[in-house]
This record gives sequence, structure tokens and C-alpha cells, in this order.
Amino acid sequence: MLPYPDIDPVLLQIGPLQVRWYGLMYVLGFAAAYLLVKYQLKQRSFPRLQEQFENLNIALIISLIIGGRLGYVLFYNLGYYLAHPWEIPATWTGGMSFHGAAIGLFVGGLWFCRKNKIPFFKAADIYMVTIPIGLGLGRLGNFINGELFGRPTDLPWGMVFPGGGPLPRHPSQLYEAFFEGLVLFVLLWSLRGRPYQKHRLWPHGSLVALFFISYGFLRFFIEYTREPDAHIGLIGPFSMGQILCSLMIIAGLLLWYQLVRAEQQK
Repeated sequence: MLPYPDIDPVLLQIGPLQVRWYGLMYVLGFAAAYLLVKYQLKQRSFPRLQEQFENLNIALIISLIIGGRLGYVLFYNLGYYLAHPWEIPATWTGGMSFHGAAIGLFVGGLWFCRKNKIPFFKAADIYMVTIPIGLGLGRLGNFINGELFGRPTDLPWGMVFPGGGPLPRHPSQLYEAFFEGLVLFVLLWSLRGRPYQKHRLWPHGSLVALFFISYGFLRFFIEYTREPDAHIGLIGPFSMGQILCSLMIIAGLLLWYQLVRAEQQK
């Protein structure tokens, strides 16, 4: 068994003002995405996106926050928020859903791109390859907070989390940080040039589809080590996260099929 490091979730406090590790991870994730998208734009000729780059970033941040919060409300705790609707905007109390954030980014980005005549899937591929960095950092924030821990285990790297009772548990946040963060980033970043090689199986938008499929696959299996949400439990043999990931994989496959089909019909 490994000792849980028990890092103070508050990085810095000045009077009533707190800087928390989890919030810092969000800031670092946004900063990394910003810099890597800008780096890619220097290598590509994409004048419409370059003109609207800052405005699109603002739209995506707003879409992520709204989508992540509404996803948590709808997918994970609808009954509570129907009884307490005034708490829905209270994101500072915790409760964000990645799947909701993904929907929010997709819808918000599509709306902005159509409004400003930016090729959506071409832009989405550029942004999508940077998202795993934020995912990995967010899971590190979950680990520092001692939340979203795993199921009990007798493996030698199990940890006793402060809110998880006396049993050693999988540090599933670290599994997710590694696979959904580092591994997925390396995969997508190494393939970022494929849509520009005019290959019929890699049209613009294929990296978006690949992200949906790969993230869904990785998260689905990691969920077997993660403690299900106490107020939901398992739905049959699966967690809510696994059900949403299954839908994400199907959406990714259908999207890729439609993109390839449209490319062949040109």
C-alpha cells in the first residue's frame, strides 16, 4: 500500500481569497490549449480562424463551463437540482461533467464557427488534439482534492483516501491522468497532420471522431476501477460514466463514417 500524499487542496490563501490546486489545473489546461492551438496556426494557413481566435476561445470557455455544469445536473444529480434549482449556477460548490463539457464545446464551437464562416471540423481538429492536457491536469486536481477515488483494491499501490473509509483504493484519478491525459495527447498530437495529407480516411473532423472513440474506450475500462457515484451506484453492470462513454464511442464512429462518406462523394 502506498501512502496518500495528503496535499493541502488550497495552494495559497490571502485573507478570504483562496487559490486552489484544482482551479489552477483548469487555468494551466486553458493556457496549454491556447499556446498549442496558436502554435498549430503558425504552421497552417487558416486566416478565418486566426482572425477570430481570441473570440472563439472566449466562446469555448463559456461553452465548457455551461456544458460541464448542465451535464452534471442532468446526468448525475437531476433530482436534487430539480428540488434546488437556485443551486444550478453554483459551479464553485463542485460538480462538473466531462461529457457535458464535451457537448457544450461541440455545440458552442459549431455555433460560433457557423456564425463567423469558419470551417468547423477543420478548426475542431486543431483544438481537439490539445484537450487531453486539460483532462490530465483536471484528474491531478481530483487526486489532490481526494475525490473521485477508486474502488477497494489489494494491489500494492492502493491508497487510503481521507474520504474513502479504511480500505485501500485504486488511485483511479492517476490512471485517468495518465491514459486520458498523457497517452491520449501523444496519440492525437502525433496524428495532427493526417487531415492535411488529403487521405480519404482522414478528412477534417476525423481527429474529433478519434478523440470521442479513444477517450470513450479508455474511460470505459478505467471506470471498472473507479468508485461509482454514491447517489447513483451501478445501473445494471455499468456506471453512469460507462454508459455515457459507450454513447460517446458510438457517436465517434458514426461521425467518422459520415465524414469519410462525405469526402468520397466530393
